[in-house]
Amino acid sequence: MTKPFQLVAGHPALDLVNTLDWRFRESGPEELLPNYGELLRFVEESSLLTSRQTRQLRRTTSGQASTQALRSVLDLREAASEIFYVLVDGLTPPQAAIKKLDRHLRGTLAKRSLHWAGSGLELTWTNVTASHLPLWLLTQSSVDLLTSEAAHSIRACAVPECRWLFLDTSKNHSRRWCDMKICGNRMKARRFKAQHKA
Repeated sequence: MTKPFQLVAGHPALDLVNTLDWRFRESGPEELLPNYGELLRFVEESSLLTSRQTRQLRRTTSGQASTQALRSVLDLREAASEIFYVLVDGLTPPQAAIKKLDRHLRGTLAKRSLHWAGSGLELTWTNVTASHLPLWLLTQSSVDLLTSEAAHSIRACAVPECRWLFLDTSKNHSRRWCDMKICGNRMKARRFKAQHKA
């Protein structure tokens, strides 16, 4: 059985960045979205799509369309990661990454339209069976986070090879690890060994 994604970031946009695992490891990163099927699984586990919607996309998307959709999501992920990591480090995001994210946003906004839903206006997607629906959802999620107050709570895991992103919603903003069970325990064990060697 396929292992579920470790969605520890507290936001789909940050979990997306974390799908390039071990991004800062000397021996190289590990791609967790190797194909369109895994992308659909990620978007469903992130609660951006229902299982019914992902089944429909699996049935209707194949070949070139799925390859292109995946490539676009990875392009979005890397643009977003450049911005997020720079913000975490207290620096100004590179203009090229902002322009790339803006290009994805313009494409996304073109796929939305207003409809009367009986008691009020509703913003909906023009085509919910389009292969690029995961891209539009993840673009919207990334932009929503970057333009919100929550952007000030984005942190990176204290393990240098990991640096997974997460929203620090702890009371005193002191969270240091992407996940206590993963990196927290690993670092505690490392410190413990170092202390007992000395």
